[in-house]
Amino acid sequence: MFNAESVIRYGGLLVLFLAVFCQTGLFFCFFIPSGGFLFTAGVFVATGDLPENLFIVCSLLSIASVLGNMTGYWLGLKAGPMMYKRKDSRYFKRQYLDKAETFYRKYGNLALAGGLFFPIIRTFSPIVAGIIKLGFRRFVLFVFIGSVLWISTFVVAGYLVGIMPGLKPYLKYMVIGIILTVTIPVLIGIIRNLNKAEK
Repeated sequence: MFNAESVIRYGGLLVLFLAVFCQTGLFFCFFIPSGGFLFTAGVFVATGDLPENLFIVCSLLSIASVLGNMTGYWLGLKAGPMMYKRKDSRYFKRQYLDKAETFYRKYGNLALAGGLFFPIIRTFSPIVAGIIKLGFRRFVLFVFIGSVLWISTFVVAGYLVGIMPGLKPYLKYMVIGIILTVTIPVLIGIIRNLNKAEK
């Protein structure tokens, strides 16, 4: 079901759009391997297996992420308190919500942007933002920034490997380097919070 190549070949950009939207907007879809889908999409753009160009793919999937986060925010706003009372099940565990809340409360707005790079956090962070009633405009701003960075990082990485197969052995280092660069503001926030706690 989650073989990235098969899924994309069968469903194309529509399935990619739905996968990103669902993982960022619906708490029971936290297990969708969006990173693998995004990377494979980039490879397929480079090889022509996905007919859309790189800009269109990144733009549409960024929109999917923003819409998904807005959906998660709305769910948190309307149903958040009930979710904290919900019993653990196969598709929902209270600890996931707790982790996202802890992450968000520690690192604030940066958690919305940088949190998209982390599985589980990217699904539950917007719900927490809705629960604590974060200002909607500020929420959308940081989610937009994070979505563009997250989507572009993985799709472009796949695209580069698609057009330059020789880069494949260095791919993991490239992705790690990009993620560290993008999430450096979060790391700075962590350090500042630790310094405040010591004082």
